[in-house]
Amino acid sequence: MAQVIVYGRRTSLDARRQPLSDAIHGAVVAALDYPVEKRFHRFIGLEAADFVYPDDRGEDYTIIEVSMFAGRSADAKRALVRELFARIEAEVGIDPHSVEITITETPKVNWGIRGHNAEDLALGYRVDV
Repeated sequence: MAQVIVYGRRTSLDARRQPLSDAIHGAVVAALDYPVEKRFHRFIGLEAADFVYPDDRGEDYTIIEVSMFAGRSADAKRALVRELFARIEAEVGIDPHSVEITITETPKVNWGIRGHNAEDLALGYRVDV
């Protein structure tokens, strides 16, 4: 499971939502061997007064938080970060200096999915990549 929350200025996110979602999903699929049909993204557009950050990040400053099951290797997480930066720059036009990424991992037992505890489900994809 990979849930993604994207924060940015409302005007920037509104103008780029679909290509940004596509770039993020492409990175997750490529780096984590993740099923293409499992896209879970939320976009939180903020007014300038509600989004405080250093001036050198620019108006397209974007924060990406990825929550996922524990179990991916350090190499897979490095690949995800690398893919995110590359795809967002190439496909969306946001400079890597204006993007920050965090990955949070929790055990499957801490997730409830489709009416069950994730630890008790057959996921249909590997987490140990």
